[in-house]
Amino acid sequence: MMEKSHARTPQRKIMNETSEDLDQNHISQISKHTAQFAEIWKTEFVQTNTWAGEMACAKVPLDELHVTEPFGPQGKERTLPALHPNRKEERCFLSYKPPPEDGTPALVEEFLENAQFISEDLEWLLALPHDKFWCQVVFDESLQICLDSYLRHAPRGLDPSGLSSSPAVADMQRNIHRSVFMVFLRMATHKESKENFITPAVFAEIIYNNYLFDIPKILDLCVLFGKGNSQLLHKMIENIFTQQPSYYGDLNETIPSISQVFDMILQKCGIQSEDTGTGQPLKLNGNKCQTAMTMPEEELADLVLYMCDTCTTIHSFLDIFPEACSTFKQHNFLNRLSSFYEMAVPDLEKAVKKRNFSKSLQEDMWRRMSHSRKKMVEIAHLLLQHTCLQPILEGTENTASCVDDLLQTFTAFLQEKRFLADYDEQFPIVDDISLLQQAFPHLDDTRTTYLLQGVESAWECVGKKRSFPSLANHSAGAKSKTGRDSAASQKEGAGVLGDSEELSGAEAMTHVPRKGENGAVCTVSAGELESLLSHIRELLPDLGEGFILACLEEYGYNTELVINNILEDKLSPSLDKLDRAMARLAKKELPSVLSTRSNVFDDDEFDVFNRDQLDMNRIWKGRRQGESVRATLDDKQHIEEQRARYQAYQIVVDEIPIENEPSRDRDDAFGMYDYDDEYDDTYDINQIGANDLDEEDELLNRRPFTTPQVLRTGKQTRENDEDEEEEDKNDAVKKDHFVQDPAVLRERAEARRAAMQSRKGYRPPASQVEGGPKGRGQTQETVLDRRRKEANKSRGANHSRRTMADRKRNKGMIPS
Repeated sequence: MMEKSHARTPQRKIMNETSEDLDQNHISQISKHTAQFAEIWKTEFVQTNTWAGEMACAKVPLDELHVTEPFGPQGKERTLPALHPNRKEERCFLSYKPPPEDGTPALVEEFLENAQFISEDLEWLLALPHDKFWCQVVFDESLQICLDSYLRHAPRGLDPSGLSSSPAVADMQRNIHRSVFMVFLRMATHKESKENFITPAVFAEIIYNNYLFDIPKILDLCVLFGKGNSQLLHKMIENIFTQQPSYYGDLNETIPSISQVFDMILQKCGIQSEDTGTGQPLKLNGNKCQTAMTMPEEELADLVLYMCDTCTTIHSFLDIFPEACSTFKQHNFLNRLSSFYEMAVPDLEKAVKKRNFSKSLQEDMWRRMSHSRKKMVEIAHLLLQHTCLQPILEGTENTASCVDDLLQTFTAFLQEKRFLADYDEQFPIVDDISLLQQAFPHLDDTRTTYLLQGVESAWECVGKKRSFPSLANHSAGAKSKTGRDSAASQKEGAGVLGDSEELSGAEAMTHVPRKGENGAVCTVSAGELESLLSHIRELLPDLGEGFILACLEEYGYNTELVINNILEDKLSPSLDKLDRAMARLAKKELPSVLSTRSNVFDDDEFDVFNRDQLDMNRIWKGRRQGESVRATLDDKQHIEEQRARYQAYQIVVDEIPIENEPSRDRDDAFGMYDYDDEYDDTYDINQIGANDLDEEDELLNRRPFTTPQVLRTGKQTRENDEDEEEEDKNDAVKKDHFVQDPAVLRERAEARRAAMQSRKGYRPPASQVEGGPKGRGQTQETVLDRRRKEANKSRGANHSRRTMADRKRNKGMIPS
């Protein structure tokens, strides 16, 4: 007998590696038993105990109910709350282990024995009455470990262990699968009947504080039980989020963790995205990061599996619970997804195709890559459908904003050529544009035309051919979309085995290309092309390589078809005209880029193309590590470098070389010139300011020379004083003041203005601003003149202050 043991595992996980649900047999079994859920509760939860009958009659919520039970060997009664740890049954639930992949008899027997214990324990749990069930769920840690282990390790649709060849293993797996789903369904129900129920507020605290449900568990539930039970699972999750809105906050915190998964995959593949910068400088001489082509085989397989599980989990959750789409949109998840698709998918697909794997591993990895591509495209469609398209169809108040958001999202997709082409292949954008034009007639035709042209350009860049023209026939695209949706709805209950058959759009490349295959392949590598040439020349040695290459290109590199048409003389007319001995054209070798490039940094100290060794101490990215501001300021090396240059300016040479003949003495090579300190009075006679537009009484002549009073004789002093007194008497009226009277200046300016206006024939209207005495009323002319002056008084104001100041300075009135 196997011993029941278990280990405590964390309840709240960051991100589970989840993928598709179980196969069609599992889903059909769940659907059958789900219909019997109500009957099971009615028949199994009714007990014959007297205390249960009293509880039923009371109609009291479980959180307020108290129960009287016998206790101890003497059978004394005690009263306890209905939810109490002492009422829990002592039972140890085992952890779940997945079925063995290789089918070893010993491992199969061990799995069946362990699974039998788990199945019996869960059936016993479901048969408990309402209060006993909740006591066991809340206070039994081994039960939560058991349920957690199943959600983490249960086989997904693409896992090999999910397709067991043993009927006994398959039956046991179905039983456990059904029991686990029934337990979670009962845990998410706060009211089983009129007698058995829990207060909604208390129910919300119980499931949240005891981690009965969290976001990773809900994601796993959607993956494992989604198809075939989508409506029931939607009601279950909706009830959880409705009763406890705190789960919306947990979901809001989980989405950045999902984005970190994409960043981690890009980092493992050696791709640096816009959002993965760590802010630390990168070492140029550090080890080169590995890529998808160089990483170990097991690591690449795990990376593809991780990406497949993540994409499948998100798609299942959004498909079953569309209310979460708005939360994902708030985190700009759609643009992040399209960018990841454009950067990661091509590198991973190239690695899966080109690297040498075993056939089974390569097929499994390619199937997961195609599945991931399909799910990422469908995730984008779900987000657009529930956040933009559905509100537009419902005609909500924010229809205009939804239309604008949808067009902006499609415009952002134009940069991601590969993602846009795959999205348009599964969900034609032209149909959405046609829908917008019907719902919103004022749509900008220029914007939509630009968008559709961008879609056509994306198809051309990717090199794919459209299955139907999007710009020519809108109705055809809508019809094809409708037919595709109806076909998808008919296959909703299908299992994972049918996914490979219904893959379309991004899944069109699910066929794994085999190396060396002579089928119709568009392009082949250089090695494969040489192999095809040698194969044909062994049978037909008279043919030239140029002719054989033309035949291979014509018939899609199918060697059998080429040989058959040559032998039966059924070549196309274009090939018949060619010379069968035509040699292979020599491939022109293009000159290397380094030999033809020209750059301003050629041959400098950091030119890695022309130098074998560089001074790595002078190369760093970002701020130097270990340097401080004090060390930078104390570094005076640049001063020492410039010292020699500035020392040359300290030498003053007063001797100018005039001759440098070898025959003369070196000491006489310099001639001495005395310093000429004679005052240059060339411009002293100029009349500074004489040509300015000044007044007549301003400085027009030089001031006459006057002998200083100290040097005058007695007679000359008296004569000069008498002359000065006469001049003062004669010129008393025209005294030249240092600062003239402003009133006089205004009068002169007014006279000049009037003279200028009279010459032009302009007569200004008479102004009557002064008017009559105050209090006696004013004439109409005075009122109009005052109003005109008030309106135009700011035209001149003080705006000429600088001009007038410059004018004063030029006259010498203000010391400069």
